[in-house]
Amino acid sequence: MARKAGSTISQEELYPHADEPARPELDDARLLDLDVEEESPFLRAQKRVSVRRATLPRKTATRLAWAALALLVLFFAGVALAAAYHYGERSWRFRIESSDDLEISGLGNVTRSQVIEVMGGDIGRNVFFVPVVQRKKQLEQIPWVESASVMRFVPNRLRIEIHERTPIAFARVGSRIFLTDASGVLMDLPVGSKKKFSFPVVLGMNLGEPQSMRADRMRTFNHLVSDLDSTGARYSQNLSEVDLSDPDDVKVLADDPHGEVLVHLGSSDFLERFKIYVSHVQEWRQQFARLDSVDLRYEHQIVVNPDLQGAVKPPPLSFTAARAAMAAGVKPVALVNHEPAKTPAATSAGKAAVKPAATPKRVAKRKRRKVARKPAAASKGVLPASLITKQPSAQSPVVQTPGSSTSSSPTQSSKPSPAIPKGQQ
Repeated sequence: MARKAGSTISQEELYPHADEPARPELDDARLLDLDVEEESPFLRAQKRVSVRRATLPRKTATRLAWAALALLVLFFAGVALAAAYHYGERSWRFRIESSDDLEISGLGNVTRSQVIEVMGGDIGRNVFFVPVVQRKKQLEQIPWVESASVMRFVPNRLRIEIHERTPIAFARVGSRIFLTDASGVLMDLPVGSKKKFSFPVVLGMNLGEPQSMRADRMRTFNHLVSDLDSTGARYSQNLSEVDLSDPDDVKVLADDPHGEVLVHLGSSDFLERFKIYVSHVQEWRQQFARLDSVDLRYEHQIVVNPDLQGAVKPPPLSFTAARAAMAAGVKPVALVNHEPAKTPAATSAGKAAVKPAATPKRVAKRKRRKVARKPAAASKGVLPASLITKQPSAQSPVVQTPGSSTSSSPTQSSKPSPAIPKGQQ
């Protein structure tokens, strides 16, 4: 290896002539310097030898190798999946052969035939090509089905799970009786079922109204039932009908051994007003010859037998519909169209149009008959005039409850003015 450039020594200096005097100091210095020159190859760095390098770095080459391996794996995986898809599409093993391959659970009021009607088009189809999401939506269109799920099971089975709605009342719509849940969905009465329901019949619904309106009516019904049963007395079990046609005046048909009574409860304080009915119904039956309805919406006054001539009555039920409703548990009294009883005053008013013109003799004769009938009316328990504060109509006497300040002046209005509900007394 070449050494770095430095001072050079001529041959004459190294080998002097004999005739020249010796120069020991110079020779010693040169020799010393030479010794340093001889040691320098071991102390100085050697020159690097150039090495031929590759075109790509080793790290990049490693990455490319792994990427190629991954692509190779993906290729073979794709080929395998394509082969499996082709096999699953063509193989008879994944074909739904019959309705026995449909596993259905959760059926109660929903029949198996209703489910097969929706899923029947998938029999003979490959299990992987059944549109389970679409079938789920179709099953939920059945009125009794609240939610449904459809799952595939290899090789060729479908599992359908049905969650049914919970009915809480009967609903009379037109000339038919349905069952309804808390959201107002109308459901047909179960066919061939031996199960009976103990629900009141809800009036005021129709098929043409939107679902949101029926849901609002059922919220009022739930409020009524929860309020009547809040003290544990279970008053709701004594109801045959609940009329929700007017949200400001909820009317209930209460069961009674002596005859059903239509009770007006308004829109609030249902429990307090129904307690008034329960505690005074026997007293009212003793005071009046007949008790058909009671209006409890006003403060300190109760209207007995209010005029219901303008009430809309549902059409009568057919014999088949009535028999199916009774088999499902509808009370017989709820299947009858109730008409308000006509009082003697209303009857006489109706007959006045066909009677001949009154003569003085007939007028005197009628007066004598009226005087003779007064003791008989009192013996039947008719409420004395001193306890009747108002007379809204010929058949709607108003009973003054204790604490009322209402007078019995004949110049007062024929209708009781609405006042504070009884719950705020």
